[in-house]
Amino acid sequence: MNENHWGYTQSIDLYDCPRELLKSEKFIHDFLLGLCKPIDMVPYGEPIVKRFGEGSLEGVSGFLFIMTSSIIVHCDEVKNRVFIDIFSCKAFDYEKSLDFVLKAFKTKNYRQNAFTRG
Repeated sequence: MNENHWGYTQSIDLYDCPRELLKSEKFIHDFLLGLCKPIDMVPYGEPIVKRFGEGSLEGVSGFLFIMTSSIIVHCDEVKNRVFIDIFSCKAFDYEKSLDFVLKAFKTKNYRQNAFTRG
């Protein structure tokens, strides 16, 4: 890790995702664990995945501690969107994570931001 950076963040917004994936707690659980391999991260325990909220804000969200921080997913079933945040004090390959995410959620429509922290 570069001495000038304490952490690395990647935020990925996905659009036009298949609704059945966004509604599946099992899919989000497996996705969180699966993302660790291509970005060389180690899960710290099992993912926490819950469906909660009300009305148009109800949906599935997931959280996974990794040994170097966390991965968070929020699904919007109303507009078929997904919002993913990866934060780690260990550097990771932004292209590998993006590639895995796009394939997993079966979309090519996205926006991302990647930057260093600290």
